[in-house]
Order: sequence, then structure tokens, then C-alpha cells
Amino acid sequence: MTTHDIAVIPGDGIGLEVTPAALEVVRAAGRRHGFTCQFTEYDWSCERYKREGAMMPPDGIDRLRGHDAVFLGAVGAPGVPDHVSLWGLLIPIRRAFRQYVNLRPVRLFDGIESPVNAAIDLVVVRENTEGEYSEIGGRMNRGFPGEMAVQESVFTRAGVTRVLDYAFDLASRRRGYLTSATKSNGIVHTMPFWDELVEERAREHPGVRWDQEHIDALCAKLVLGPSRFDVIVGSNLFGDILSDLAAAVAGSIGIAPSANLNPEREFPSMFEPVHGSAPDIAGRGVANPIGAIWSAAMMLEHLGHPAAADEIVAAIAAVLAKGDVRTRDLGGTAGTDDFTRAVLTLITEGRTEG
Repeated sequence: MTTHDIAVIPGDGIGLEVTPAALEVVRAAGRRHGFTCQFTEYDWSCERYKREGAMMPPDGIDRLRGHDAVFLGAVGAPGVPDHVSLWGLLIPIRRAFRQYVNLRPVRLFDGIESPVNAAIDLVVVRENTEGEYSEIGGRMNRGFPGEMAVQESVFTRAGVTRVLDYAFDLASRRRGYLTSATKSNGIVHTMPFWDELVEERAREHPGVRWDQEHIDALCAKLVLGPSRFDVIVGSNLFGDILSDLAAAVAGSIGIAPSANLNPEREFPSMFEPVHGSAPDIAGRGVANPIGAIWSAAMMLEHLGHPAAADEIVAAIAAVLAKGDVRTRDLGGTAGTDDFTRAVLTLITEGRTEG
């Protein structure tokens, strides 16, 4: 029997609640599909930062390096600035392990009410290690009238090309349509460079129809007509914004999963729900576990268990389609455990048809 060694970082807030739910679903899927997962938990979090002055220990990356994958619950807490929590844990992991693809599927499940009346089934491919989220820049003259802040964007040919190739290849295996997010009418250097590389890589993928949209117009079209989109590829900032917007259009950011992928598998990839730590509802047992459970399914697919991953997503879809178990963000009254038990029942009994 195959055994996978998974690093688990529950993190902060509702991460402590949805992570156990997702891992229990992984265990159930493993029993049905003939694999096991060994979980090693790390208490790296904002609470650790408050106690010890760091989100993770100095050798944290080395501790994670030998695992097959990393599962992250959430990062962030009141009293710890977001740039401290993110740059102290999440972003260093993404960059040390060359997780340059952030993959975020978006789907409107039967039984969920959307703010828009449309079928939604798309994937946002976000460049994950450079772009607008660079470390180059600084601040000068703090506290004085002439204070200034400079933040540099970094777009490299290698970095953009590899994420574009991933997105074009993904589109070729879906509906054959790719949309590139740009803003080359206003950002004079990096975005024209991005556009040129999109056109260049498109020639290597002749079977994929493609177009490009300025980010402002794309946001509007994603709300007004989301069903037209298949694969959307964007820079670090644009992909981040688009994926959260698309999740809200599909009913709730609580259902949104993500994968931080090293496609070459030279390093472990990391899987996490999109929703964040949600301190306003943490500890109440009402958090939606779908984003975490779906992220766990993406992890199993990456580890070579597509049938198990499909079964988990089918169980989520079946529970939502039935409609009697919904968390509060979806208009219901169910808690985290209620929804998790409903999914587990379908998987354990092999009843995952909606």
C-alpha cells in the first residue's frame, strides 16, 4: 500500500477547524482507494510568532523539504500584520519550493445560489513567485513629509514562460480556450512584455484559442458573463484578485480551493483553501470546510490518486445538490462537522452521485 508523507500546518483561525475535517476525508478516501497518508503537524502560526518572534523556525523549509506535500489551513490573526504572517510562512514556502503555479478551480455547484445567473466552470492560473509580489523596494524618510515607498515588479522571461506553458497545456486538456489578464494600456513595461510572451507561447499551442483582456474589463466580464471563461492566466497580483472574485461569483469564497504547484515535482507542492483565517468566526464551529476538503482532493490528484480526488469532489457536489446540509455562508445552518460528516458518509458508503 502506498503511503504519502504529508506536512500539515493548520495555522490560524478557522484553519484549526477545517484542516482536521479535510484530513479525515483524506483518510476515508485512502481506505477506499488503497493508500494511506502519514501526517506530521507543525504549529507554525501567528500564535507562534507572538510567542517566539517568528512564524516558523529557521530550519522550517528544511523540515518540509522531505515531505511529499504540504497542507496549509490558513494564515493570519489580529495583532500580527498581514505582511508579517504571509512573508514569514506562506510566501517563503512557495518560493523555496519553486511553486510557481497557483491553481484555483472555480465551479458553481448545483444547489448553490450565485449572485449571477450563469454556469461557471473555470480555472485561474496565477503566476506565484514573482511579478508584483517581489521583495525589491523599500521606504525612505519615514515619518517626514517627504516619506516615500517604492515597490518593484519583476517579470522574467523564464518565470512568465513557464506559467504560460502550464496554462496553455491545461486549456488544451479542458475546453481549449485561454484568456490572458493584462493591463498593457497603463503599465508600460511589464504588461507589454507579458503580452508578447503570451503571443509567443500561443504559437506553440495552436490547438488553443486565446484572447486577452485588460484586468478592469476582465473583472466586469467575470461578473457579467462568467460562463464564457475556461482558463484564465494572470500575473501574481491579477491572478490573486481574479480568483477571489471568481470564488465569490460562484457562491462563496469558503468553497474555493487552491494548489501551489511545483510542476516538475522537484520539491513538495502545497495545498490550501483560499478563504484565509476568518478570525471573526474562528472557534465557533461554523466555518465552511469545502475549500479545505477540495484542496485536499487536489493534493490527492497531484499525488497520483485521481479517482480518489474525483470521488471527494463528487461527494461535495452531491451534498450540495441535496441541499439539506449547508453552512451559513451558503444560506444554511450546518456547522463544519455537519458538512464534513455528510461528505464522509457518501465516501464511506460509496455513494457519490449527485
